[in-house]
Amino acid sequence: MTTSAKKNDIQKLQRAIVDGLEDVKAQDIVVFDTENLSALFERVIVASGTSNRQTKALAASVRDAVRDAGFAKPRVEGEVNGEWIIVDCGQAVVHVMQPSFRTYYNLEELWGEKPVRLKLGVAKPAPVAKAPVAASAAKPATTLRRSNAAKIGVAEAFPSRAQAAKTAAAKAAAAKRDAVKAAAPAAKTAAKTAVKKVVVKTTAAKKVAVKKVAAKKTAPRQA
Repeated sequence: MTTSAKKNDIQKLQRAIVDGLEDVKAQDIVVFDTENLSALFERVIVASGTSNRQTKALAASVRDAVRDAGFAKPRVEGEVNGEWIIVDCGQAVVHVMQPSFRTYYNLEELWGEKPVRLKLGVAKPAPVAKAPVAASAAKPATTLRRSNAAKIGVAEAFPSRAQAAKTAAAKAAAAKRDAVKAAAPAAKTAAKTAVKKVVVKTTAAKKVAVKKVAAKKTAPRQA
């Protein structure tokens, strides 16, 4: 696929997703270009729903709109509770969240480096300021019971190249530590064996020396 065709394909997918969200009155829809942040997808789209019922309806609307546009059926996670639903559309990942969850996890700070227009003709949004989450953003009271993607957070579920490299380095370091730890008993045993051999040799040499001295003392003197 050429670069131009790929770009058109992504724009078509983005329009379908935004249409699906708007059909069910999603709030605060934002679209981010993540091409330079992740090798796994080109867009991250975040939208809010005010209730479990609306978030589930939004996810279903996105799934149907994407499929009707000619793309593969998206994979949906988190529909059981509806607080945070992830719709994996291949080249785009959609996060449908209730406001408290959206404020707490602050995905805009993670992916908001390069916001893009929702549709052609709409004013381009300003980049999201890299600021820490407000102190008033309390953790949602409801316990998250969802897929690993929601439990460990999007940063680990969909890591950037830098994050992936950091994770790989950490795993390699841990494996090295485990290998050293596993080899420690054998090294300790080998060291003990070596010391024992030295002691035995030293003792044997001392005994030989003592015997030689005793032999000289008991040997008859020559006239």
